[in-house]
Amino acid sequence: MAKSATPMLHLVKLAVGARDVADIRDWQAQRLAREGRLSHVTRNRPARAAELLAGGSIYWVVAGSLCVRQRLLAIEPVTGEDGSAMTRLDLEATLVAVVPRAMKPFQGWRYLPAEAAPADVAKARRAAGEARLPEAMARSLRELGLL
Repeated sequence: MAKSATPMLHLVKLAVGARDVADIRDWQAQRLAREGRLSHVTRNRPARAAELLAGGSIYWVVAGSLCVRQRLLAIEPVTGEDGSAMTRLDLEATLVAVVPRAMKPFQGWRYLPAEAAPADVAKARRAAGEARLPEAMARSLRELGLL
């Protein structure tokens, strides 16, 4: 009997202190230049790491809106500066805009089932037929919140 594939799962994390996605992009560019890798360190190790690494992403909440994601590449144990056990989440450098969703503040991170994850903006626009609209019309409809 063949083993079933590991289901995919995502994480949701607050981008504490970020005013917008540009802040995340800037912070991560600095970290990548300084450390040679892009990662986020957290206290707790996700118990469902295998599901997260089956194609999962970390979805960032910025200023009360879940709006961007990055693919998770690895989950590794590390030691904090104070000697405590920590977990490093290695991330793909690409920030992918997702259809925004309001989220209230919370501590730590939350699991997000793949079927509940917001669509990538580019895929949602294609699905809505936006690519077939004249650019000026699409821009006007976006400004009105209709796309």
